Amino acid sequence: MPRMTGGDAIVDSLLRHGIDTIFGLPGVQMYGLFDAFARNANRLKVINARHEQTTAYMALGYAQSSGKPSAFTVVPGPGVMNTMGALTTAWGVNAPVMCITGQVPSAMIGRGRGQLHEMPDQLATLKTLLKFAERIEHPTDAPQVMARAFQAMTSGRPGPVAVEMPWDMFSATADVTPIDPLGKRKNPEPDADKIAALAKLVDAAKAPMIWIGGGAVDAGPEILALAEKIGAPVVSFRMGKGVVDSRHPLSLNTVGGFELWDKTDLLIGIGTRLDTPIARWAPAPAGLKTARIDLDPAEHRRLAVNVAIVADAADGARALTAAVSRKDGKDWRAAIAAAKEAAHAAIAKADPQYSYMRAIRETLPDDGIVVDEVTQLGYILWYGYPVHQPRRLVSSGFSGTLGYGFPTALGVKVANPDRPVVSVTGDGGFLFGGSDLSTAKQFGINLVTVLVNNASYGNVKRDQERLYEGRHSGAVLHNPDFQAYARSFGVPAWRVETADAFRGALREALAADSPAVVEVVSDINKDYPPYKFHQPRL
Repeated sequence: MPRMTGGDAIVDSLLRHGIDTIFGLPGVQMYGLFDAFARNANRLKVINARHEQTTAYMALGYAQSSGKPSAFTVVPGPGVMNTMGALTTAWGVNAPVMCITGQVPSAMIGRGRGQLHEMPDQLATLKTLLKFAERIEHPTDAPQVMARAFQAMTSGRPGPVAVEMPWDMFSATADVTPIDPLGKRKNPEPDADKIAALAKLVDAAKAPMIWIGGGAVDAGPEILALAEKIGAPVVSFRMGKGVVDSRHPLSLNTVGGFELWDKTDLLIGIGTRLDTPIARWAPAPAGLKTARIDLDPAEHRRLAVNVAIVADAADGARALTAAVSRKDGKDWRAAIAAAKEAAHAAIAKADPQYSYMRAIRETLPDDGIVVDEVTQLGYILWYGYPVHQPRRLVSSGFSGTLGYGFPTALGVKVANPDRPVVSVTGDGGFLFGGSDLSTAKQFGINLVTVLVNNASYGNVKRDQERLYEGRHSGAVLHNPDFQAYARSFGVPAWRVETADAFRGALREALAADSPAVVEVVSDINKDYPPYKFHQPRL
């Protein structure tokens, strides 16, 4: 039974669970933990940042793009609160992210004496958002609490967790019994009766549609086998893109999916909330039957369907494929092909964003990764960007987290050092964390940032003018010289005003072997509005 500090016990658990990189920002409560990091520097890399939010977003990007658990550490109280945007986003996109934080000294917890960084009940606050949040009261508790935290964040529907340790316990020593990973909890088997019921609906359908989301990201082969057997299009939006290669004849974006919607007689959602077809495309076609395969039982009470199957996406799709009859459906396949062509034609009209998006796609290899942001070019990525492999478009999903893109992309690049990674961000979102160009430079994180500069919170400004007789408020920005800003960190930068110039600059930036910024000068008044794609019935 080795003798360890509380910090050592946490590090031991991180290493046992496969964590080799941690994103963190040190502070006085965490000194004992960061000293343990220093003494294990040959096994655990620490990447520090210029803001707590960046450490959490980097962990988010690492987890989203790799599918592996990640961890970050910040001081308690205001430090943890600075990471709430990232943790909320991690909850929304089902990312296995661990927050490790401190507390006031053990004897002062709950006393409200105004200790440094104290807040009324940090643990209770974290529990309202996360899958798991618990205090490590003593170094001997660390192995068990950490193992249960890892199990919680990777079992069932993945999600973020947190552990806290009192200030004095990081440096306290004790005889500690390490614990190996507990492993994921076993997923439920697909209910045979419900699979049979859904198979009956599939066999009776003439125009089935499969919708996939982030819960299907690791089920590509199984979903494609099902789609090919029943002749159904596979529609994806943001999180599900690339699960089935966009080049496949049955793979559709949401623009193509809407072309078929009014003819659809069966909708099968796999690992998705089905928000777009059910809410944004309402009303549903007359007589539409609906079904869902989702690992989270709570999802099935949030949206009632004809057949609800609690199962992992791959397991459910595999079981359904075995139960259904093969369908020829030549007319439906022809309609799918026509919808795919019509969608491409519609998106090609969305210039200038389309031309920039096309330049990115033509420049990156199949395994290149793009990280979106709440910006005009980012919106077009959701609808029209072809994605050829899963986890190659990283998104904040329904959270729509302004400012998440650049710091998240840093974490994506750390997880994928040998793949090109491009952050597509706007001038508004970028400056939420632009100072972490210094982090990119310091740690050799060779991310290429495409920064669209329209001197505004563009969508806000356009919406305000559209809705309020041409008035706008709080939406115009005064920006720095982004070229000088980037170069002040030692980061090369390009400035372009056309898609052709952008294509050349992007190639040069990707070849630079350095963090890089490509500024795209834009005019919000000339950008193609995304409303038609977002709410096509309006």
